[in-house]
Amino acid sequence: MKILLVEDDTITANLLTRSLNAHNYNVNTAADGETALQLAEAYDYDLIVLDVMIPKLDGISLCRELRSSGCQMPILLLTALDSSSDRVQGLEAGADDYVVKPFNIEELMARIRALLRRGKAALSSTNLTWEKLQVNPDTTEVIYAEKVLHLTPKEYNLLELFLRNPRRIFSRSAILDRIWSAGEFPQEEAVTAHIKGLRHKLKAAGMSVDLVETVYGLGYRLKSLPEEIESQKVDRETAETAKSEETLSAGSSGQIRELNKDDQRLKVLSVVAEIRAKLRANFIEKMAVFDRAIALLKTGTLDDELRREAQEQAHKLVGSLGTLGLPKGSVVARAIEHLFKAQNISKPGTAEQIEEFLHLLAQIFDRPPEPESDLVAEVSEQRRILIVDDDTVGSDRLKIAASGFGFEIEVANSAQAARIAISQQLPDAILLDLTFSRTQENGLTLLAELRGEKPEIPVMVFSGHNQLSDRIEVARLGASGFLHKSIPPADILKAVAQVLDQTGSAAEAKVMVVDDDVHLLAALKMILQPWGFQVTTLDRPENFWEVLEITCPDLLILDVEMPGYSGIELCLTVRNDVRWSKLPVLFLTAHSESETVRQMFVAGADDYVNKPIVEPELIARLLNRLERTQLRHRLALTQR
Repeated sequence: MKILLVEDDTITANLLTRSLNAHNYNVNTAADGETALQLAEAYDYDLIVLDVMIPKLDGISLCRELRSSGCQMPILLLTALDSSSDRVQGLEAGADDYVVKPFNIEELMARIRALLRRGKAALSSTNLTWEKLQVNPDTTEVIYAEKVLHLTPKEYNLLELFLRNPRRIFSRSAILDRIWSAGEFPQEEAVTAHIKGLRHKLKAAGMSVDLVETVYGLGYRLKSLPEEIESQKVDRETAETAKSEETLSAGSSGQIRELNKDDQRLKVLSVVAEIRAKLRANFIEKMAVFDRAIALLKTGTLDDELRREAQEQAHKLVGSLGTLGLPKGSVVARAIEHLFKAQNISKPGTAEQIEEFLHLLAQIFDRPPEPESDLVAEVSEQRRILIVDDDTVGSDRLKIAASGFGFEIEVANSAQAARIAISQQLPDAILLDLTFSRTQENGLTLLAELRGEKPEIPVMVFSGHNQLSDRIEVARLGASGFLHKSIPPADILKAVAQVLDQTGSAAEAKVMVVDDDVHLLAALKMILQPWGFQVTTLDRPENFWEVLEITCPDLLILDVEMPGYSGIELCLTVRNDVRWSKLPVLFLTAHSESETVRQMFVAGADDYVNKPIVEPELIARLLNRLERTQLRHRLALTQR
């Protein structure tokens, strides 16, 4: 079997080429769309594996060009673009399958084998047929059960389009592009009207089965005939029977095949290890590009050429990092790529956000890679969270934080995209924004719909607005919670995890730490988590109350001096609320003056620890304070 691989990232191209060779495929490679088009026209390939973002001619345009020229070979799109609209666009362009980077190598190989098993699609005969329908493209004559049908030009073109592409789904916009000329400007409703007219004429001629099938949320396609469905079923059963008989009779030959499979697996793993080492060295070169771009961005002199280069380097990292066992790095690289886009690069604070992500990316590279066996094993089952929000930067931040909670994140950028995602696979929980910039639809409408149709799925609303009217309406509709978007991503996901775990066993003691030093927060988290504490950190005191109410901690740790609100002010606020007046509060301070200590205890402190922190002392004070709290609860219960 001969495969054309179109990929401009040398790391990914090398990995795929050697992996395909290990599976005995003959591979030709191209690094840009124009070269790939020339190769596809000159040689006879069994399959094209095609990246989307490639130089000179992008993958979508190349796919369209190949299909319009009559190319029938299977095309598999391989890309880091993962939204529903990107998938629809790729399939509309003529792709047979769509795999998102980072990909699992064994899953990709399985998809390639499936496409190759289908074989090359046979060229259509002169007449196009479906049930008793006969269409002659040369004379444009349409006959059903020996009766001539008189169709309008648009109806005929629609019919021919579906018959020539029996497995393709066409959206209304794609049909407009193919059927209507450039000088015509109809609305999408025109497609619906002409399909309705075609269906009516076919039914009037005696056709009892609807030829055109509506695919909810995507468009239209040619419906499979009952005998085709039955034939496919028989083929599957025959294949399974043959496979069983082959297994019983093969004996030692089966063992040989199993050994060959193990050999292929070992080859793939050795390739991955080798290329991963090259990727680490290559990352240093990419960092030089990022650093140069950030420096110029801060001075306002970043030119478009360097911006595009940095964006392309980040895009390449998206695929290669995840594929080579660094999925968290892939998510971070996707966020960097988004920030380097032309529409985002000039926004305030972009340079600082990119620096933050690059720092995180460097940390990910410094960590040991995940076990290599994970690259070829089946993906473990994770809890799926559907984020319904068109804020891509916020969604990327949540994706980065999600790995620490064992969540698999899917993003829908509109209510309609969310409905499609839910219809395909039910998530374990939904994070729903109330407003969308690209549509007039309100998140409250979707919330009401979900509570009525899918009450078993917890829906948490998170919004950049904080109006009381929204909170009341969200509560009335039965949402599982209301979160403000200013809350750190980890705390948002922690709240989701708490909702999902409500029926589980009792959690460990929960500790909330508020300090404006992010490095100290990270150190405290590393100190406390091995002791079984659930740690929530907050580096912005202005979000204190929202996080407090969401996390409901068993103990609160406050820094004394912070910008905006001091720890003493926060403690006074806690003690002034009946619900939290008994919450244990421990202060962190670099000051040991008697006046500072007096202010802490007057505000309601239970204890304090001096900076720099001594780990045994901190743990001892925390455990002591929690034991006292638990003892007080037990005494209260006994008295009752």
